[in-house]
Amino acid sequence: MPRNLPKINKNKTLSSKSFKIALIQMSVGPDKTKNVAKAVTEIHKAKECGAHIVALPECFNSPYGTKYFDEYAEEVPSGVTCRALSRAAAEAGVCVVGGTVPERCGDKLYNTCTVWDGTGKLLAQHRKMHLFDIDIPNKITFKESEVLSPGNQLTTFEYNGVKIGIGICYDLRFPEMAHLMSKQGCSMLIYPGAFNTTTGPKHWELLARSRATDQQLWVALVSPARDTTAGYVAWGHSLLVDPWGSVLGALDETEGTLVHDVDLTVVEEVRSQIPIRVQRRTDLYDTIQKC
Repeated sequence: MPRNLPKINKNKTLSSKSFKIALIQMSVGPDKTKNVAKAVTEIHKAKECGAHIVALPECFNSPYGTKYFDEYAEEVPSGVTCRALSRAAAEAGVCVVGGTVPERCGDKLYNTCTVWDGTGKLLAQHRKMHLFDIDIPNKITFKESEVLSPGNQLTTFEYNGVKIGIGICYDLRFPEMAHLMSKQGCSMLIYPGAFNTTTGPKHWELLARSRATDQQLWVALVSPARDTTAGYVAWGHSLLVDPWGSVLGALDETEGTLVHDVDLTVVEEVRSQIPIRVQRRTDLYDTIQKC
């Protein structure tokens, strides 16, 4: 259940200074059609709660696992899931950050997030850059690289004057990526992700607060709900962190939706009061984008 959930004002309009975001923590099963239908339903419910931007979790249309990616993969943006997201965004009149889907492009598979504006137009497409290859003895071993290819581009988009960056799950661990998106003018970073019950309790909130504090911006993490019968058990605990590094809202491991106001004046406030962006010693070190 969400904590610190604000009162809903359905009549509030999106501006370049504030908006309302909804993080959809949904259960994901083996039936792709049901998963997509559930996501569409939750998008419309979020609109009724006053959301302007609605974010879905990583692999919301398929179980998470290397043995599933090929079976559930589809082309972007022509696949059935993308068409459903486009329609839902247009019908609800909201921006949809479409979690991730297994994407097929030629002979390669990617873990891909699509973003749709309020008319159903594709705004952005982010392929997970850092693949989840870990080995924690007696805990978890997982290698996305056995099946997936990495993306090679940073992804940002602008919606009603708000610039937002996209990362996917393991991308969260790389502060250089967040820094470059911040340098490009982002006031918020959204990460659909599915940390597990080993790394989740150790690092999920810690990394979200670190990226928010490092870059002095808003950070949202969106997880699937936990299913203890699944082959891969997600941590859950979708959350929203402000530029001060404070968790303003969070869910537990079960299904739910976190709806919260995002006040972009806080970004300006933090950056003016603690001006690290102009204090970096770029004469000694720097972070650069190579392509």
